[in-house]
Amino acid sequence: MASALPRLVIFDVNETLSDMGPMADRFAAVGAPPGLAATWFASVLRDGFALTATGQNPSFAEIAAQSLTWHLPAAVDDLEAATRHVMEGFTTLPVHPDVVPGVRGLRDLGLRLVTLTNGATTVARGLFDRNGISDAFDRLLSVEDAAAWKPAGPAYHYALEVCEVDGRDAMLVAVHPWDIHGASRAGLRTCWINRAEHHYPRHFDAPEIEATSIVDLADRLRRTGAAT
Repeated sequence: MASALPRLVIFDVNETLSDMGPMADRFAAVGAPPGLAATWFASVLRDGFALTATGQNPSFAEIAAQSLTWHLPAAVDDLEAATRHVMEGFTTLPVHPDVVPGVRGLRDLGLRLVTLTNGATTVARGLFDRNGISDAFDRLLSVEDAAAWKPAGPAYHYALEVCEVDGRDAMLVAVHPWDIHGASRAGLRTCWINRAEHHYPRHFDAPEIEATSIVDLADRLRRTGAAT
């Protein structure tokens, strides 16, 4: 672990802060297999990455909605209504149990907190408003205003520029190894949140910190601050 606290903590939102589990219930409610939710979300990321690699900066919501028309089974009576019902699930998601105390713990350390999502800032704002932590974040950032989706370097460079912080003073926090790798390659410090006790892929740049939760991250940084 680096010896100094980061000045800025940059959070991924989808799955890192938001609990996507209830999206399975949305699929079940329209007559689709609940397990299809994970496949669909993975395909949204895949297609977004593919478009990014070819020089585009697509809308997360548009890709997600279009992808539903492909993934929802033909047995769905009203595809438009089913798509709308699933998409509205993003506006009701909860946070993981560790998020609120973890975010508060990081703020108590005097750290600046922002988001950098491949989705919309309105989704992050609603998530934080519902859970009473909007005041903990200085800014909500989206790649919609950057040159590319994460994990492309320009996405992270955009956040650093807006926040006027050098990469060595910023830490990207995410559950996705691809996000950790992208941030590392862009010159940021990184923390991988490993709630599910997975093994980190060795083909990606390793995170500076591997934490079991946001609370665990706050505790680790608190000890780092106390030791310096």
